Amino acid sequence: MTTEPSTPELHRRMWRLAGPIILANSSAPLLGAVDTAVMGHMPDPLYLGAIALGALVFSFLYWGLGFLRMGTTGLTAQGFGAFLKTGDATDTGAAFSRAAMLAIGFGCLVILLQKPLGLIAFSLLDADASIEIEAQKYYAIRIWSAPAALINFVVLGWLLGIQKAGSALLIQVVLNALNACLDVLFVFGFGWGVEGVAFGTIIAETTAATLGIVIIRQHFHRHFTLSLRSMLTARILKDMAALQRIIVVNTDIFLRTACILLVFGIFTNTGAQFGATTLAANALLLNFLMFMAHGLDGFAFAAEAMVGAEKGQRGEKSLHRVVKVTSQWAFLAAMIYVAVYALLGPSIIRLLTDLPDVRALADAHLPWMAIMPLIAVWSFQLDGIFVGLTRTRAMRNTVAVALGIFLIALPLLTPNFGNHGLWAAFTIFMVARGLTLAWCYGRLVQSLAAPTNPA
Repeated sequence: MTTEPSTPELHRRMWRLAGPIILANSSAPLLGAVDTAVMGHMPDPLYLGAIALGALVFSFLYWGLGFLRMGTTGLTAQGFGAFLKTGDATDTGAAFSRAAMLAIGFGCLVILLQKPLGLIAFSLLDADASIEIEAQKYYAIRIWSAPAALINFVVLGWLLGIQKAGSALLIQVVLNALNACLDVLFVFGFGWGVEGVAFGTIIAETTAATLGIVIIRQHFHRHFTLSLRSMLTARILKDMAALQRIIVVNTDIFLRTACILLVFGIFTNTGAQFGATTLAANALLLNFLMFMAHGLDGFAFAAEAMVGAEKGQRGEKSLHRVVKVTSQWAFLAAMIYVAVYALLGPSIIRLLTDLPDVRALADAHLPWMAIMPLIAVWSFQLDGIFVGLTRTRAMRNTVAVALGIFLIALPLLTPNFGNHGLWAAFTIFMVARGLTLAWCYGRLVQSLAAPTNPA
């Protein structure tokens, strides 16, 4: 029987995970923020709107496949916990190989279906024709990095699951630094416009995927005495019970993510109907949301890894202290984001664009971003807890309820309040996510505390 860590040790362990994850995640939105900043300094908001629409298409394609990251983290963390208990690392290694197989398969499928996927995606968007033409140029180039992008999801998920956040940070730094440099070179140096942004992203994502596989191979040998080849055998890849578990977990996460992406899609599409300036202003503010989400997700990811390992090592009834420690720090971080956005928000907007109309409209809607961290932190944190437990059905069901509430609020608020009504409906969606997940977690705690009936 393993000894439970002390509370101070849990805090230290959480920060060993969360610190690098926060830095890695906070750098992740730079992939979009640098694209936005580069286009925001072009002479026409057309280019900024095009990048917003193009990025939205890839949000549907890649965020919809985000289960490759979350499912990998949860299953790897539980396998890692079992490894700490028994010394058998087979489940830990197999979690990567099975997920990587799925990532490559989905990536190739995306490339094969790029034309119908593009037609469907752009047909759902109601933007100005000139914006859409530029966005399609971006899409046609960036789509070729799909396998690399999805492998990066799996690499990140596996490294978080084995609590090697420093390696995840290294890969994200390389990805985003390279992307930023190539954006500036290709757009301002070579004058390639949106095509330059797309080419920069392809090169950066492919480089990161290659580095990630090299790092994972080293971890296999150094920490688990496994070889990558041994984890790619037919016995590992065709284990039907394990594959069924992966399918169930990933299907739930996929449906959950699809609901969230639908909300973002409706949000962006509705903003586009208000005009190019509103679309561009909302794109800027969504960068605030992405920075905040990726930063707070550092604590959610730490919860995923620690909760999953705790379940694999000691079972679900020992989770309370891990949940408490990670959630306390997440709340404090949310307060910091509130202060930063309230005090420095206008300055950040001016760094992202020098278009006066876009700046003015973004400033007018900045208060929505100032309150968002305190609202959104709870859904992020509870998602992490449920991912670590691989209790993904609750995530699926609660976000479906929140989507229904958003769809009711949107037509009630936007006719009278315009873009403010759009932001209000989105905020209500985030509130609904947090409340419904909290209700599910409360039921889980009650079930774990209930006495077991004697056989």
